[in-house]
Amino acid sequence: MFTVDEIVRETSGKLLSRGSSRSFEGLSINSRDMKNKDIFLCLKGPNFDGHDFIFQAVDKGAKCVIMEEGKVKLHNGFKIKTNKKDITFISVKDTVSALAGLANFHRRKFGIPVIAVTGSSGKTTTKDMISCVLSSKYKVLSNEGTKNNHIGLPMTLLQLNNKHDAAVLEMGTNNFGEISYLSKIAEPNIGLITNIGAAHLEAFVDLDGVFREKYALVDNLTKPYVCLLNTDDGILRKKLRHAGNNPFVIGFGIKEKSDFVASSIKVCKGRINFSINKKNKISLRTIGLHNVYNALAAAAVARVFGLGYRDISSRLKDFIFPGGRLKLIKAMNTNIIDDTYNSNPLSLSSALKALESYKTCGRKIVIMGDMLELGLNGKEYHMQAVIHAMDICDVLITVGELSGQAGIHFKSSKNVPQSIFSCGSVSEARDLLVNKIYPCRKDIVLIKGSRRIGMENIFNNKDF
Repeated sequence: MFTVDEIVRETSGKLLSRGSSRSFEGLSINSRDMKNKDIFLCLKGPNFDGHDFIFQAVDKGAKCVIMEEGKVKLHNGFKIKTNKKDITFISVKDTVSALAGLANFHRRKFGIPVIAVTGSSGKTTTKDMISCVLSSKYKVLSNEGTKNNHIGLPMTLLQLNNKHDAAVLEMGTNNFGEISYLSKIAEPNIGLITNIGAAHLEAFVDLDGVFREKYALVDNLTKPYVCLLNTDDGILRKKLRHAGNNPFVIGFGIKEKSDFVASSIKVCKGRINFSINKKNKISLRTIGLHNVYNALAAAAVARVFGLGYRDISSRLKDFIFPGGRLKLIKAMNTNIIDDTYNSNPLSLSSALKALESYKTCGRKIVIMGDMLELGLNGKEYHMQAVIHAMDICDVLITVGELSGQAGIHFKSSKNVPQSIFSCGSVSEARDLLVNKIYPCRKDIVLIKGSRRIGMENIFNNKDF
C-alpha cells in the first residue's frame, strides 16, 4: 500500500492532481492488467509507450497515474476529455527510476532475508533451486523466469506481502553498474555468485570486467553480509582466500576445499547422483554435471536457513529444471537435448560435457548457434567451441556467421567435410537436419545458441 505523499516522496515526483483515494494497492505497467491494482506507471519501451494507454488503464480501474514530466500535457488533455476528477496524477523525471524508488521503499517495509543470485551462467536454475528448497519450510517470493533486470526485479519486489518469509532474486546484467543498481533496490542480505565466464564482453571487455560487475552484489550486501562463492572458479577462489569477516563467505565446489563439497558424482539413467560432504546424498533429474554446482549452492543457502539434508534432498530430487536448460525431449524419431535458452562459452562447454557423458549407440549431433556479445575475441571463442564439439560429436551443424566461419576453418584444416555443415539461419539448419542428416531414435541431438537466434524453432516447427 502506498499513500499519495509516499509516492511523491519516494519518486521525487510532483503532484499534478489529487483524486479521492488516499492510498493505493498494487502497481501495473500494463494497462490490460489492472485487476486489483490501483497505480498505473507509464513506462516507455522500444515498441510501446505507456503514456499512450492512460485512458485504457483508467477504464480498467487505475486510480493513480505516474507519468514523466515531458508528458504532462496528457494530464491536461485527460481532464478536458473526461469527466473523471477522482484520479491522482503524479509527474516524475523518469518512470524507470520511479519504479526503482517505490520497489525499494516497499522492500524496506519487510524485515525478511533477501537472497540475490548472479553469475555468468546458472543464475535462473540456482535461483529456482533455492526457492524450491526453502519453500519446504518458508513462504518464498522469487522472480518469475528470468525477470532479472531493472524492470523485472522491482516488479517482483512489489509483490512482497506479510505472508512472505524470504525473497530469492536473480540479478542479470549486460553493462557496468547494473548489479549495483539492482542491489540498491533489493538490499540483499545474502549474495551468491555462481561463476565468472565470458559473457557480454562487448561491455565488460574481459573476465576481470565481468568479475567487477558481478562482485558489486557482494559490495552492496546489507547485514548480516553473507556471501556464497564457487570455489572451483579461479577468479572467485582468489577472492575467497582473501576474504575477511565482512562479508561472511561460504564456499561450495567439487575440486577445491570448500564448506560444501560434492563427491561420488555419477550419471545414471538421466539423473545425476552425488554426495555433499561425503555423507548427504543428492539426486537430480538432469544430465548436466554443472547442475551439481547449482544444487550445492542451493543446499548451502538452505543450511544457512536451518534446513536439514533430508528436506534438501527431497526437494531437489523432484526439482523440475527450467525450460531450455539441458531438457531431454523427443521430437519426431530422435532424442533432443534442448539447451536453447542462451549460450556463452562457459554454458556451451557445460552442454558439450553433458553430451559427452550421454550414453547412446547412435550418433551425437550438435547444432551450434552463434554466441553473441563476445566482443573482440568472438572468433576465438567460436573456434574453441567448434574444436571442443568435434572432439565429442559425429555431426556438427553451425548456425550463424561466427560459428559458421569457425566450422569452415576447422573443415579446411582437418579435412572432415562430411561431418560439418554451415547454415545461415535456423530454418536452413532445420531443413538440413530433417532432410539430409536424418536423425533416428538412437541418435542424440544437442541444440544450443544465443537467445536472439531462436534455436528452439528447430524442433518447435511442426515439420520436425
